[in-house]
Amino acid sequence: MQTHLSSTQPLQKSSRQPSKLLPSSFRYVDKSELATVLHIGPALSETVDFFSDYRCKVHFVDLFSALPIACGEHTTASLEQQVEQVLTFPSDTRFDICLFWDLFNYLNSDAIGAFLTVLRPHLKTNTLAHAFSVHNLKIPHPRHVYGIEQLDTLSVRARCTAPPEYAPHSQNQLRQLLYCFKLERSVLLADSRLELLLRATL
Repeated sequence: MQTHLSSTQPLQKSSRQPSKLLPSSFRYVDKSELATVLHIGPALSETVDFFSDYRCKVHFVDLFSALPIACGEHTTASLEQQVEQVLTFPSDTRFDICLFWDLFNYLNSDAIGAFLTVLRPHLKTNTLAHAFSVHNLKIPHPRHVYGIEQLDTLSVRARCTAPPEYAPHSQNQLRQLLYCFKLERSVLLADSRLELLLRATL
């Protein structure tokens, strides 16, 4: 396994969470064949251990540490330029799997558009993605960091500092905003979060 790392932030003790959809996001991945993975978030030790069983190249990009992605007095860079500063992949990179986790809860509609504009050239027709959203927009800010212990088991840690700009979107809003993905399945979790399986539509 090859890894490409970005910055991290302090985290608290982990718990476990079963996943019904993560196994489906790996359905085209053969452990004996090279796969390329985008993991949005810090490189937790259990996630690195999990991918060590695969012949893969994993890009760990902690985009959360670059939040907020927004235009304003703090920067003269456009939204796309801000995303490009973080998503620094070789031009020939094509992802088999994208692990977004709860990233879209922290990006407004314009920032999601900029993120996808930068990411789209690195997608394939069969790229699959995993994400979390919310069923109830009023649920408390979860502040989670996700890792992988097993294909059907996630590790969940609480961030010591909550990322800024928490403003989740409804499932219907995400369907429209994620224009280069199709929502294949969603699972309602006990805490009113949604687990999502996405497929690229190029």
